[in-house]
Amino acid sequence: MKCRFCAASIDESAPDTLFLDLGTAPPSNAFLAPAQLSAAESYLPLRLHTCPRCLLVQIDEIQPHERLFAPDYVYFSSYSRSWLEHARTFVEQATRELDLGGRNLVVEIASNDGYLLQYVAAKGIPCVGSEPTAGTAEAARAKGVDTIEAFFGERFARGFIAERGRADLVVANNVLAHVPDLNDFVAGIATVLAPGGVASVEFPHLLELVLQRQFDTVYHEHFSYFSLHVARAVFAAHGLCVHDVERLATHGGSLRLWASHADEARAESARLHDVLSMERAAGMLDLAWYGRFQHEAEGVKNDLLRFLLEQRQASRAVAGYGAAAKGNTLLNYAGVRRDLLPFVVDASPHKQGRYLPGSRIPVVAEARLLEARPDVVLILPWNLRAEIVEQLAYIRDWGGRFAVAVPRLDVF
Repeated sequence: MKCRFCAASIDESAPDTLFLDLGTAPPSNAFLAPAQLSAAESYLPLRLHTCPRCLLVQIDEIQPHERLFAPDYVYFSSYSRSWLEHARTFVEQATRELDLGGRNLVVEIASNDGYLLQYVAAKGIPCVGSEPTAGTAEAARAKGVDTIEAFFGERFARGFIAERGRADLVVANNVLAHVPDLNDFVAGIATVLAPGGVASVEFPHLLELVLQRQFDTVYHEHFSYFSLHVARAVFAAHGLCVHDVERLATHGGSLRLWASHADEARAESARLHDVLSMERAAGMLDLAWYGRFQHEAEGVKNDLLRFLLEQRQASRAVAGYGAAAKGNTLLNYAGVRRDLLPFVVDASPHKQGRYLPGSRIPVVAEARLLEARPDVVLILPWNLRAEIVEQLAYIRDWGGRFAVAVPRLDVF
């Protein structure tokens, strides 16, 4: 295979380039309708390799966008209160620090259901979203958010500026990992960004993924996994300078990069150099560092299986909460099926009535918890742990407890 950034050859059979092998699984967001239960699912390799030249961690199997991000794609950002608050806070910060107003243009890439741009529009700041999935784009328009239903890249950016001009702020939250053509995507950001403008790009930090054993964030929709060193090199290759970075708690530990055109010579922040130093001290500039993660994933899997088997043997009922993609990775890698986890609750009506890919565990509304009164609720989207525990505090009325599997098994 060829590295999707530097085009170096990666020997898939070489043990020193293997980062993680989770076997095979269906795409994590390919939820099944009842009529599909009698049909076979496509199981695809789920392996990550590290480029020996640039150290980009990447999946070795490229699936067509149309397959992974179909019109009925079921992820809607607005069903998480904490994520909405994250977006609102960001808009307040960016508006204040960049002095944004009616004369400016904000573009968000992968704008989903308008979760963020709704706050920009409410301030009277012109904004446009680029969102490839029909259902989420429609939901954004229903909120009054101008949304173009298309994949983002350099060609899109050139067409966009011919019609609408360049953006003073480009926002790309949790999409950098989702693009197979990484160079085309970042070139598109450089193209659409106005002189003097800035781009804000958030993504899960690879260092935190490893330290917190977050292997379940690996799925087919994620083509790449980034350290700051690698992300900085990718942006530099397309004339963009990362001049600042913020460490965020979202998604188990993320980075928010602030980038601008390299010829504008902005000063690099102390925060940027602090994170670069942290990565260097951890060993992330050494290929050998990337070969130790498989053992951690196996530990999480084994602990979860042991726990679920113990609960069944003790006749204690376990239910799942949160039909998140990361949960599907975990359940499929561990081989968990309905005998160990009979149902998963989710707040999104777009997922309710469907079945998890691979495990085929039914997704139900929250009312099912009150009927079943399980002894344990296994929180699958561990990054929303605090929000979910607050929402479901009533399970303690019947002696119910919560559990998470990542970064390590915790029952509380």
